[in-house]
Amino acid sequence: MRQTFVAILALTAPAAIFAQSATTEPAPTAATSATDSKTQTQDIHFKNERYDRMTVPVMLSGAGPFRFLVDTGADRTAISRELAGRLGFAGGETASLHSVTGVSTVSTAMIPDLQLTRRPLKGIDAPLLDSDNMGADGIIGVDALRSQSVMFDFDKELLSIVPSTSSDFRDEPNVIVVQAVRRNGRLVFTDAVANGHSLTVVIDTGAQISIGNQALKDELAGRGLVDPAQKVQLQSVTGDFINGDYMFVRDLEIGGVALRNLAIVFADAHTFKELKLEDRPALLLGMNAIRAFKKVSIDFANRKFRVVLPESSELDVRLASARLR
Repeated sequence: MRQTFVAILALTAPAAIFAQSATTEPAPTAATSATDSKTQTQDIHFKNERYDRMTVPVMLSGAGPFRFLVDTGADRTAISRELAGRLGFAGGETASLHSVTGVSTVSTAMIPDLQLTRRPLKGIDAPLLDSDNMGADGIIGVDALRSQSVMFDFDKELLSIVPSTSSDFRDEPNVIVVQAVRRNGRLVFTDAVANGHSLTVVIDTGAQISIGNQALKDELAGRGLVDPAQKVQLQSVTGDFINGDYMFVRDLEIGGVALRNLAIVFADAHTFKELKLEDRPALLLGMNAIRAFKKVSIDFANRKFRVVLPESSELDVRLASARLR
């Protein structure tokens, strides 16, 4: 019998919400590289920016640090056009950028050297976005993380980047491991159920709030399994908006981890079409859900999602701190 953790999530609805990740074409994410067994552990204090998103300090060609958003839903690292201009980075090719609102053509810039851990990344052709729309100086995408594990410790406000072969908190008490598959570089879970109905879940740390597609809404709303909607807008990294319905899903279970009264915005997000999930119930699991846990490990190379469950005495405090502002 598998262990099930239940968290009760009650959040207030903002009028406008930053949505999430952007992906780009051409230059799609390359095949996952061999597991990196050399990169040393690097603990990075993350900062809670507006709308409860997480940024980390990044050095660019010896300059910085600059605040970059950690986005496991973005296949490529991006930089603000203001910062790229200030640092004099050379322009690259144009690319098609996919966001929740659609496809846009954007310019790119060549980042000679990006240092997030002790092992810098070289020669990153990064899409250019406006810093106000990102809410940060840039975005760390899965191209910088694909052979590693990203671990969040919400108590200590630490983000650790380690090789996937390194030991994480898998031996700690109250750990649940969920096996995933990889699609477009992202971790996708098919062992998920919302109010008794199967769905596909995509982990997205760049999303302020979880986003459901129309197929999921039709599956649940027609049976009275979600609360009445409140109209909101989702803002993408391009600055564009789409309308959505802010609702609460009463029960969501992902591989033995159960969340109750999870706030979700149902919207016709382009991301579902990009992932070929527009015709089946699907959900982008955002930070309002992920923050319910004590620790989280996202292991790209081994396609595993590990969570450490909070002690029951800490649960109310943790959920209160996860409220949207």
